[in-house]
Order: sequence, then C-alpha cells, then structure tokens
Amino acid sequence: MEEMNQKKKAVVLLSGGLDSTTCMAVANDEGYELYPISFNYHQRHIIELQSAKNVAAHYHVKKHLIIETNMDMIGGSALTDKSIDVPEGDPDRDDVPPTYVPARNLIFLSYALGYAEVIGASAVFIGVNAVDYSGYPDCRPEFIEKFQSLADFATKTTAVDGNNIKIETPLQHLSKKDIVLLGTKLHAPLELTRSCYKGGDVACGVCDSCRLRLRGFKEAGIEDPIAYATRE
Repeated sequence: MEEMNQKKKAVVLLSGGLDSTTCMAVANDEGYELYPISFNYHQRHIIELQSAKNVAAHYHVKKHLIIETNMDMIGGSALTDKSIDVPEGDPDRDDVPPTYVPARNLIFLSYALGYAEVIGASAVFIGVNAVDYSGYPDCRPEFIEKFQSLADFATKTTAVDGNNIKIETPLQHLSKKDIVLLGTKLHAPLELTRSCYKGGDVACGVCDSCRLRLRGFKEAGIEDPIAYATRE
C-alpha cells in the first residue's frame, strides 16, 4: 500500500530560464515529484544557476542536483568561449548561431537518464522547443525521437527490466508566446527566471535569447517581470 501511495517521479532539466521553468511547472501540474538537475558547464552565463536554485526552492524539491562538467575545455561556443562574441539582434535567424554548444543536450540528457534510473523516475522533462529555438539541432523533434530510441536500450531499467523512462518535451511545438501563457497559467515563478546569454548582473535585453523572450511576453500581452539593461 505504501508503494501505491508514492508519487511518480520526474527528472527535470532546469537551467533557470523561461522554458525550463515552465517545463518544470508542467511536470508539477501533472503530479510528478520533481527532481531538477542543473549543470555548471563553465558557461558564460553561469549566473543562471542561481535562478535555477531559486526555482527549485520555490517548488520545495527534495533534492536539486547540480552537475559540474567543464565544457569550456571543448569550447566552440559563445557560451563557453569568451573569445567568441554573443550575437545580438536576430531572434529570427535560421542558421545555427555561435551560442550553440556542441552536443550539450545529448550530454545533459545522458546525465538525466542515469539520474532517473538511480532514483526510479519514469520521466525526464526537457524544455526544448522547435518553434522559437534559435536553430539549435539538439532542440528538434528528430533529436528527441532518436534519443528516446537510444534511451530504451541504454540502462538496466529500460533494456533489462523493461521499465520505460519517457523523454517528455511539453514545449516542443509551442511559440515563446504560448510558453509565456502556459507558464503564467500554471503559476510558474517566471519572476525568478533568467534567459540572458551575456551573463551580466542584469539581463542585457539585446542578445538573441533576451529578444526572443521579450517578444514572447509582448505577444502574450504580459509584462516580463525581470529587469533588463535595455528593453526595445
């Protein structure tokens, strides 16, 4: 009887941004016990980890796991190599921008899958988005489908015991406007979030990520609750 009364568990990839926080709100609304996982990958905008901690505290989670992995050693991204400038002003680009971090979601999902097996979680939630996503290949539905196929054979839980760990992507086909509306509806603590790639004390308002976020709030008819150095 005690096992029957236990809540189902979900690992949630939590960066501290708008999308991941809304994704966590969805998992919470669906009745999961939340186990957020965040990453210190020596990113330029490491200040986002404080937002992740604040969001985790808001939901009173049992444990917030923070993994350190030094992806700056690989480099190749404006988010991990400070010699590469963070681009400004083109949220509608359809090429892969310099803020793409090679294999980041593949690496993060692999950690999350292993964590899910250890704690007995039946789902991993990730806030990837194929509409307003800045051209990242590891945010596309095809990537998630392939990772799910791999995950089904990757662990003892899935390959031997036959217990599925589902990769959940509730924001996959939503626009930024829709994400803002969903987060607001679910009372996600959007005031605690941060989406800026530049890593300053205040969100810049001009990088691609800030512009996408600001446009989403504007189209939703909702005031973005965080401070910006510039609002256009």
